[in-house]
Amino acid sequence: MVFELTDMSLVQSEAIVGGNVCESVTGCRVDVIDPATSEIIGSVPAMNGEDAQKAIAAAEAALIPWRAKTASARSERLRTWHKHVLEAKEDLAKLITAECGKPIGESRGEVAYAASFLEWYAEEAKRAYGDVIPPHQEDKRLLVMRQPIGVAAAITPWNFPAAMILRKVAAALAAGCTMVVKPAPQTPLTALALHVLADRSGLPPGVLNTITGSIESSLQIGSAICASPTVRALSFTGSTPAGVSLAQQAATTVKKVSLELGGNASFIVFDDADIENAVQGALAAKFRNSGQTCVCANRFFVQSGVHDAFVEAFAAAVAQLRVGPGSEPDVSVGPLIDDRAHEKVKALVADAVACGANVAVGESSNSTNGRFYPPTVLTSATPEMRLAKEEIFGPVAPIFRFESEEEVLKLANRTEFGLASYFYSQDINRCFRVAEAIECGMVGINTGMLSTVVAPFGGVKSSGIGREGGRYGLDEYQELKYICLGGVR
Repeated sequence: MVFELTDMSLVQSEAIVGGNVCESVTGCRVDVIDPATSEIIGSVPAMNGEDAQKAIAAAEAALIPWRAKTASARSERLRTWHKHVLEAKEDLAKLITAECGKPIGESRGEVAYAASFLEWYAEEAKRAYGDVIPPHQEDKRLLVMRQPIGVAAAITPWNFPAAMILRKVAAALAAGCTMVVKPAPQTPLTALALHVLADRSGLPPGVLNTITGSIESSLQIGSAICASPTVRALSFTGSTPAGVSLAQQAATTVKKVSLELGGNASFIVFDDADIENAVQGALAAKFRNSGQTCVCANRFFVQSGVHDAFVEAFAAAVAQLRVGPGSEPDVSVGPLIDDRAHEKVKALVADAVACGANVAVGESSNSTNGRFYPPTVLTSATPEMRLAKEEIFGPVAPIFRFESEEEVLKLANRTEFGLASYFYSQDINRCFRVAEAIECGMVGINTGMLSTVVAPFGGVKSSGIGREGGRYGLDEYQELKYICLGGVR
């Protein structure tokens, strides 16, 4: 290991199935790389479909006793797990930074956010109420109860290696399901550390099973999960093409599928906006995790009346952001996850410049090396450029000028995606009009940060189906059962 934790037992190099550590049936392994240094920081099993079947079997064996427990008993296990995660906050943050490169302050914030789902669903487990329906006949009584859907599976991304797991797992376990988790090949160490803490919390063996894979073998794992009739629900966070493929495969077993996919978030600054606040919101919405989040602002639309003032203030603020390894203090922008991501961002900027965009900040990009890309602001962006249509997933902010509310709504909605959008305005009437007209699942008004455990997270159109978080998150892991009792006198 190239880093030290207070509790080195959190660093696991094996998968965990049925309460036991295990290797892949093939014996193959995959290296875990620090994106800031390209150093190997560990390795884990490169598991395949056969390994996935074993994990599914372990989850199935644990299902009946787990769902039979009272909601209060399941709640207590989640509360204890929450306590352990918070106690290990610093170690988990170091793991996150080492695996995915985000600044250590952001990693600490992610651990706190991730832990909040354990606390929230520990409480929601005891509030999964059913209904009594007024009967249609005098001798009938009609009841609706909520039951756990059964074995569930989660396939999670690398950009939030703790939060994306606990947002899914906490809800599933609270509902009474057991689960198989397959973390991203780039960030398995955080997932395994969370599993170690779950075991310490008294979670019964097999209730949670964590399997790892390479990019290639992960495709086999996904296919095995989709083909299994035992798995009744699949939650996936990742790219839209991958989500579409999984949904198609899962249809063969009529699984419940929840998908949180790609985004192309708009960030709109109207003439009546508070420019200082809008700049701060833009920094938060764009550059968190080096622009590698699904809700990052992708297209900045600024009304003509404040365009120049916003660009000047925003560019000045972006120029102050420090780029470097996430483990170093005062770093605001860490590395991109891998070389392919770096090349994609470079290509999108090159295309924009070739099509007439101007670089307001970021001209030193040619002097960077490795996986670091400088925070960049582009002006004179147009809808024909690739970065207006594709998810950038990097620290690049293209700015589009617009004239009217009607115009910008058409521009904002001119995308197949619909995950998140942001806008700044002091006009309360406009706030409601625009929020209702934008085609997306989440809207931030006068704020660049909208994620919270208490609210539903998810999108529309090609950004996915289903919701996570809030009281709605349990729905993805529950079935409604209607009971009609006749002959009542």
